[in-house]
Amino acid sequence: MQFLAASALAETQAPAGSTLSMFLPMILVFVIFWFILIMPQRKQQKQRQAMLDALKKGDKVITIGGIHGEILEIDGDDLRLRIGDKVEIKVLRSAVSRVKGE
Repeated sequence: MQFLAASALAETQAPAGSTLSMFLPMILVFVIFWFILIMPQRKQQKQRQAMLDALKKGDKVITIGGIHGEILEIDGDDLRLRIGDKVEIKVLRSAVSRVKGE
């Protein structure tokens, strides 16, 4: 009698290995997703932030809107750009897309 109860109890409980093997493919997909998508994006964000932090007066930049200009003044997150003779605009630091090479 005791043997039948023990075997019935064993059949209703899932082995610990099968639970792990059930979640292993999902864990594997998450790890692959992390290394293919999230890690490169974080690296790119760090590079962009470093570029924005390194902006200085006199740098020639291109904004996200495609405007080419030279930084005349930096005031916190605001930049004053010269985009032509006697033409200056004020843009946010985050609007800078890249620094033009000399």
